Amino acid sequence: MNKAELIDAMADSAGLSKADAKRALDAFVTSTTSALKKGDRISLVGFGSFSVSERAARTGRNPQTGKEIQIAAKNVVRFKAGSELSEKVN
Repeated sequence: MNKAELIDAMADSAGLSKADAKRALDAFVTSTTSALKKGDRISLVGFGSFSVSERAARTGRNPQTGKEIQIAAKNVVRFKAGSELSEKVN
């Protein structure tokens, strides 16, 4: 499912116009992004939680040449599915 299909599904299930569903989705993405940038954790009960964790610097290997390269440390977004979501998918 891509963004346009998600907007259509949200509009249908919530009885919203597609424009309102798009604004709601964009607001969710913007709010989530800014909260994660601040280092906050976002928990949606029954759905899951988003958090940020730091990935340490490490040594990797260039697959074409086999030469070792240094991979810099960076922050990564983690998602842990909630129990209700896990049950519904299985």
